[in-house]
Amino acid sequence: MYYYRYDNPEVSCCYKYLMFSYNIIFWLAGAAFIAIGFWAWSEKGVLLDLTRVTQLHGFDPVWLVLVVGGVTFILGFAGCVGALRENICLLKFFSGVIGFIFFLELTVAVLAVVFQSQVREWINNFFLQNIKGYRDDIDLQNLIDSLQKMNRCCGAQEPNDWNLNVYFSCNGTHQSREKCGVPFSCCIPDPADSVLNTQCGYDVRNQQEVSSIFVRGCIVALEEWLPRNLYTVAFIFIVISLLQMVGIYLARTLIADIEKVKFSH
Repeated sequence: MYYYRYDNPEVSCCYKYLMFSYNIIFWLAGAAFIAIGFWAWSEKGVLLDLTRVTQLHGFDPVWLVLVVGGVTFILGFAGCVGALRENICLLKFFSGVIGFIFFLELTVAVLAVVFQSQVREWINNFFLQNIKGYRDDIDLQNLIDSLQKMNRCCGAQEPNDWNLNVYFSCNGTHQSREKCGVPFSCCIPDPADSVLNTQCGYDVRNQQEVSSIFVRGCIVALEEWLPRNLYTVAFIFIVISLLQMVGIYLARTLIADIEKVKFSH
């Protein structure tokens, strides 16, 4: 008696559930980012008055959280459902968007190297614009304070850049207590202080001696930081690129398997 074995094509369970596992993390992370973004807006009262979204004079970090969360959620959803349901359209959408993001990252990296002076000018103008809106949004304020403390810098090019902010400006007749000062994040921390002095920057630019604050601009600090951490930045970029490549490979492999099964029928 002879037994015949038919080698029918089938979708690999290994790739299928690897694809699902790969995306479930991003799906949940995207949902968490979106929840955090809306929570931050609700704390600022934006959800009660949506017109406040356009009133900020600088960059609202919550927008970045919501955009990253939205894109991550959509891609995670497409990858998970596409893998479980063996849906070619969702898998092609997933691999296409990931491929586009990867191409966009490469393009931005190349343009940043080729047009260094223009990028530097754009970052400088961006920082100055956000100095103007420093007191308009608590998230923007915390972001600038974190950047200045972490990089031990003050302003874009120098502490006098804070003249652009109406509260810290030395010009005009306003009666702000912060006039001719800088935010506390510009102050050089004193190891002897156990409590943060948020008034340490008051009137410092009115004084001849400004040794109590950082005098280096944050753009200069960034230019000095990048060469020292070039290998770290390159390593992070390579890891992100490899993760994207793995996602594209899994999606394209699943698409090929599904198409073979459909063709065989």
